[in-house]
Amino acid sequence: MTVHVSPCAAPAVDPVTREVRTESGQREVFCGLTGIVWLHRKIQDAFFLVVGSRTCAHLIQSAAGVMIFAEPRFGTAIMEEKDLAGLTDANDELDRVVTQLLDRRPDIKLLFLVGSCPSEVIKLDLSRAALRLSQRFSPGVRILNYSGSGIETTFTQGEDACLASLVPVLPAVEDEAASLLVVGSLADVVEDQFKRMFDALGVGPVAFFPPRKSTALPSVGPNTKILMAQPFLPDTVRALQERGAKRLAAPFPFGVEGTTAWLRAAGDAFGIAPAHFDKVTEPNRARAERALTAYKSELAGRRIFFFPDSQLEIPLARFLARELSMQLVEVATPYLHREHLAEELKLLPLDVALTEGQDVDHQLDRCRAARPDIVVCGLGLANPLEAEGITTKWSIELVFTPIQGYEQAADLAELFARPLVRRAKLVA
Repeated sequence: MTVHVSPCAAPAVDPVTREVRTESGQREVFCGLTGIVWLHRKIQDAFFLVVGSRTCAHLIQSAAGVMIFAEPRFGTAIMEEKDLAGLTDANDELDRVVTQLLDRRPDIKLLFLVGSCPSEVIKLDLSRAALRLSQRFSPGVRILNYSGSGIETTFTQGEDACLASLVPVLPAVEDEAASLLVVGSLADVVEDQFKRMFDALGVGPVAFFPPRKSTALPSVGPNTKILMAQPFLPDTVRALQERGAKRLAAPFPFGVEGTTAWLRAAGDAFGIAPAHFDKVTEPNRARAERALTAYKSELAGRRIFFFPDSQLEIPLARFLARELSMQLVEVATPYLHREHLAEELKLLPLDVALTEGQDVDHQLDRCRAARPDIVVCGLGLANPLEAEGITTKWSIELVFTPIQGYEQAADLAELFARPLVRRAKLVA
């Protein structure tokens, strides 16, 4: 085993009874290891060590791009053929690699051992390894584990598995005052904007999970109110609820409508008067609505088709349909958590075709027959569809780009307008 470090209002719809097509079959989606690309940037003193193959290393390095000016905080303990064949003790090799890594990087305070397909196949017990190594390197370094294996996770589920592994070590709340916990990785600029908004509203204390530093883990307890910033975190939310936290029902903060309803859910939970809420949010709402006007003329009436990839599909579809007047041909998502997405499902148009899961050949047939103006899909499908003359938007870009909140509403709209503008120029 060697170590490799990479250089408006629609009629309300009952979300419980709403018809959803369910598909199972071949899928086109990244594994959960991809989540490391944004998580290592968010938790600034953490390191993500993938126990996997050279393919795992190439995947993460390709997704992250080349980092020239800073040493990244992720790497791969590469499993060689002799590891897979059982000719060496994988645990001894892992201990050696971790010791080498921590000696080289004394700035690491939190180390994640991340499972992959190869480590899952040979039944390498990373939970036991994490416990053994934690006892050795404590208290200077906390060592946890989670699975990013494509056998168990897809794309954004890697973040869910990572955060769920952190929940047991969150400190308990020491007082009975209510607090707000915003759950889901956000770009620092977006987090700062929301923090200022919550302060102006009088909502708080507020913490964000994951934190920027592992030494500043938020507390959780019976008076903690959860506000989900990302829709792909069911295991994390379940773990927080088991510790007594209560989830606030809300749409997700995409666009003006979603951001307002998201903030209002927090305001209502903390008893903020409606008049004060409107006074604080109105300038931001008005500015965001003006910024969206420039893109509505480009996007209104355009037909859009979502392949399942990031689990952001339903909130994004709601934003595009209600605020930019786009027509939803089909909205597919890898997994549909009806409780967490209930407020979103109520706002979708009545006639939209919803799909949970994927049989990629059948969905491609439906897409080709519909000939939408733009398709949101993973990288594996984008080039073939572009070759057929169908305009695409990479779904992975919607995860890497700051798109939540009022200030980013126009940036989010531009992400969908840009491919259409490019196509028009190519045709002209």
